[in-house]
Amino acid sequence: MCERCEWCLGSDLYREYHDKEWGVPLWDDRMLFEFLILEGAQAGLSWITILNKRAHYRKVYDGFDPEKIAAYDEAKVAELLADPGIVRNRLKVAASITNAQAYLKLVEREGAFAPWIWQFVGGQTKQNAWRSLSEVPASTPESDAMSKALKKEGFRFVGSTICYAFMQATGMVNDHVTGCFRHGELGC
Repeated sequence: MCERCEWCLGSDLYREYHDKEWGVPLWDDRMLFEFLILEGAQAGLSWITILNKRAHYRKVYDGFDPEKIAAYDEAKVAELLADPGIVRNRLKVAASITNAQAYLKLVEREGAFAPWIWQFVGGQTKQNAWRSLSEVPASTPESDAMSKALKKEGFRFVGSTICYAFMQATGMVNDHVTGCFRHGELGC
């Protein structure tokens, strides 16, 4: 039996996400945008809630196409707020539209999102060596800087804790505990 980070032991979906996706360095702009939106939707909820809704989010959010999301009107917002397959929070839905607009402006200026967002870890995964989940921080100076920069660009629901969860999910930091088989697989 492989040893895993203890947070993923509650369900098959969590284990699969942990084993195949969480902490894998992600440089695809569209996927990074998706994670940023989903991490914002997760605020105040458990990540398993979002994982259970992710496939439906992809469907109703047009595959997380930022151009389509940026153009959502009040009718689309009303449709989303009536959909039990997503987190029906008006502020989070509005933030997803605002974030798509901010994302498009940033990409137009910078040329791509990935290099800009990865600058907060110097363009490579920060290798941590936590022995237990209790050692893993909720935020770091890097996530503080990312949050501040995203807010300056007009993004919402991007506090430091959300940014750190985003960094963990997208492999900007390797926060698998040292006893987890994925720690070594994703290490340098």
